[in-house]
Amino acid sequence: MWVRQREAYSMYKRLSSRDYLNAADMESKEFDDTLDMEDNSALLQKSMVPEVSDPSWKLSLPHVLVATISSFLFGYHLGVVNEPLESISADLGFKGNALAEGLVVSTCLGGAFLGSLFSGWIADGVGRRRAFQLCALPMIIGAVISATSKTLAGMLIGRLFVGTGMGLGPPVASLYVTEVSPSFVRGTYGSFIQIATCLGLMGALLVGIPVKEIAGWWRVCFWLSTIPAAILALAMVFCTESPHWLHKQGRTYEAEAAFEKLLGGSHVKTAMVQLAKLDSGDETDAVSLSELFYGRHFRVVFIGSTLFALQQLSGINAVFYFSSTVFKSAGVPSGLANAFIGIANLSGSVVAMTLMDKVGRKVLLLGSFFGMAMAMAVQVVAASSYSSGPGSLYLSVGGMLMFVLTFALGAGPVPGLLLPEIFPGRIRAKAMAVCMSVHWVINFFVGLLFLQLLEKLGPQLLYSMFGTVCMMAVVFVKRNVVETKGKSLQEIEIALLPQE
Repeated sequence: MWVRQREAYSMYKRLSSRDYLNAADMESKEFDDTLDMEDNSALLQKSMVPEVSDPSWKLSLPHVLVATISSFLFGYHLGVVNEPLESISADLGFKGNALAEGLVVSTCLGGAFLGSLFSGWIADGVGRRRAFQLCALPMIIGAVISATSKTLAGMLIGRLFVGTGMGLGPPVASLYVTEVSPSFVRGTYGSFIQIATCLGLMGALLVGIPVKEIAGWWRVCFWLSTIPAAILALAMVFCTESPHWLHKQGRTYEAEAAFEKLLGGSHVKTAMVQLAKLDSGDETDAVSLSELFYGRHFRVVFIGSTLFALQQLSGINAVFYFSSTVFKSAGVPSGLANAFIGIANLSGSVVAMTLMDKVGRKVLLLGSFFGMAMAMAVQVVAASSYSSGPGSLYLSVGGMLMFVLTFALGAGPVPGLLLPEIFPGRIRAKAMAVCMSVHWVINFFVGLLFLQLLEKLGPQLLYSMFGTVCMMAVVFVKRNVVETKGKSLQEIEIALLPQE
């Protein structure tokens, strides 16, 4: 039995991409011709022939874990300056300068926008593995510049370099994890990205604890980040390239070898036939920006961009920015407050990982946005004139923790996984770049305007606006998002993309 399987597999290894498609068509035609004659015998044969099992998840797991190092770095660099900012400003001579302190925090966001904007073209041009290495390089350079900086200008240059790597990493990680994961665990593996980001944030918090006791410790915080970045760059040498990208480049034999490493030899034939069928009608020309906003691709790009916009307009980053102040009002130290927020975020992400391939992406999104709306309702009650005293403070703290927890259950991890699933292979990388750019632009403006809006509108009205956005997200997801649980990327593309 094993010998026959290996012979069949070896035959397919000699076929070109076009031959795969022809073989698939011939199999389909033969099946149609003999279907009527085999109705009765099919039942008997079905009981005798075992069903093809799912590929082993253990084969693809190491590749996914290496890719998520980029998400760990993303979370780490988001939080690395939070605790040490006071020490950094004192050592570099801009203590008390709110603008300079704000630039140290936000310069990386500008770099992230640039990195995400070009991430699709980089991932398509040099491949997913090289893109990861290019993501690690500016993070290492930027961390070294920041760690050795003697001036504010040097710190800002370092943060800008780090930001470009931060912007490049998340979309490429989403692409790679989606393309190398078997469909039955793709949701679980996609959740690793969010978990790694949470661990990076918590790691930055823990590393920053000694900063007030040890002079110059903030430099160590930056130096430490070069270790996982170097591991990412080196480990990617041993990881397989995305077979989807290889096939798109016409490197069929390499795509077969990649599938064998990721799925096992017995699943290569099926995987290659699916790719050949899907690519048979695709154009080979480069994808232009106009294609992402007009015609048959508009719907999926619109869904992806709107999901990221709603994710950021829900107020999640505003809650993160303002949480320390609320906890401090309730008598909770900032370090403990950050720990509570981190634990809530991580706990929700772990639960989402266990549910992603069981209940599906759409259900998690609906429940998450609805839960966030309810959490904002709690915040509105806590901020109202009818609720005062210690009770309102604890209610506000509870509302924040509930908001972060429900965000991590769906609105946080799902968009980054769902978008590479619903984007056709031809535009996947560049469409992710556009959507992540929307994410960073809105993230920047929410961070810039939140405190001013809070001062002018008051917490009750502002939180009501955030809650309204969350309910709008529920309606949008209900009407536009399709369930992708357990489906191959090819099945999802055929279901979503209008045929010409």
